[in-house]
Amino acid sequence: MSGLKHADSFRDLLVYQRCRELQREIFNITKSFPKDEAFALSSQIRRSSRSIGANIAEAWAKRRYEKHFISKLTDSDGEQMETQHWIETALECEYINEQTSKSLSQKCFEIGRMLGGMMEKADLFCGEPPHTLREEAAPYLTDSGYDTEN
Repeated sequence: MSGLKHADSFRDLLVYQRCRELQREIFNITKSFPKDEAFALSSQIRRSSRSIGANIAEAWAKRRYEKHFISKLTDSDGEQMETQHWIETALECEYINEQTSKSLSQKCFEIGRMLGGMMEKADLFCGEPPHTLREEAAPYLTDSGYDTEN
């Protein structure tokens, strides 16, 4: 991976940073939507745009298990596609103009492309799963030192 630094956290991922930018932009844009859309369109597009990054964070936590990692990235991609739907709805309702719609949709497309790349190269994020799990023997308490008669 040319020139990209190792990610120590999901916050280091470029795709996560792009998600945060998108959600902030959507939040600011939806402030101008009609008040009667507060619990409909505004809430829906804010929720879906915020869920993109939230699912990336969950995927990061599950990267020990490649299939779980990919599953959460798939959820994230689904949320970005839902966000695209709400962007188109906002355009149709004339709450945003064509330029804003194209800009937001392009950001969603870029995020989706990045997520697709992560899913295709999940092994680079997940590594080799353990073949066996071993735990140390748990220390057990004995009744020595405890008053068992009371």
